[in-house]
Amino acid sequence: MPASAFALALGAAVLHATWNALLARSRDVRAATTVALVVGVLLFAPLAAATWRMERAAVPWIVASAALELVYFLLLTAAYQRSDLSLVYPVARGSAPVLVLVGAAATGVALGAWQAVGVVFVGCGVVLVRGVHGSVDRRGVALALVIGVTIAGYTLVDKQGIAHASALSYLELVLAPVALATLAVQLATGGTASLRRAASPSALLAGVLSFGAYALALGALEIAPAASVAAVRETSILFAVGLGAIVLRERVNAGRVAGAALVVVGVALVALA
Repeated sequence: MPASAFALALGAAVLHATWNALLARSRDVRAATTVALVVGVLLFAPLAAATWRMERAAVPWIVASAALELVYFLLLTAAYQRSDLSLVYPVARGSAPVLVLVGAAATGVALGAWQAVGVVFVGCGVVLVRGVHGSVDRRGVALALVIGVTIAGYTLVDKQGIAHASALSYLELVLAPVALATLAVQLATGGTASLRRAASPSALLAGVLSFGAYALALGALEIAPAASVAAVRETSILFAVGLGAIVLRERVNAGRVAGAALVVVGVALVALA
């Protein structure tokens, strides 16, 4: 893996964990997420227009991805509203690659020995992240696992759709309807006042970072294999746990840190085997 691709993928991981932390710390997570989505779509629209390439064959994939992304953001806001970033993020991000692999295996693709070990590592890591003693946030874990399903879903869809469009134009058309839908929901439930309160520097920055993380990942994919990029990107799990402890003041014990590290190792085995 070239050093430049490693740097881009690692940067994407840092930005991804950071924008999640910025949203998770918001008082009204759904309103802040709405602001971030709208800001990101508006700011990156000129870049999407400048690099525009769109084939008709991309349309079904865009529709499917937008639907999955909408569910993803609605679930993510619900999870961050009630659960810790250091719980939700590792479970959701770690389970997604495993679910993609399991889905591929169900269609007849052979599962390698190291990939099987990686699946076990991720499973054990998730157990450690959720906790084995004391009270367990079962609803938070359940939400994170469903979020993982949506991530796996739009990952598989985007892999097909991106072949028929430039990356930024594809992303813009996927997220524009998602931003409009979340905006409509927020206006209907919280009104314009909730959006004004949520329009903080943190929410605006989250919108920029979310698109920036994707752009860095795309840059890495252009010069390195997808498996290597995916493995490096999942280090975002460790960054998210660290931000949860340091920035959000979450109670992150040694078991959760070890579980997050185990998830990263498992994902790396799944991606690179």
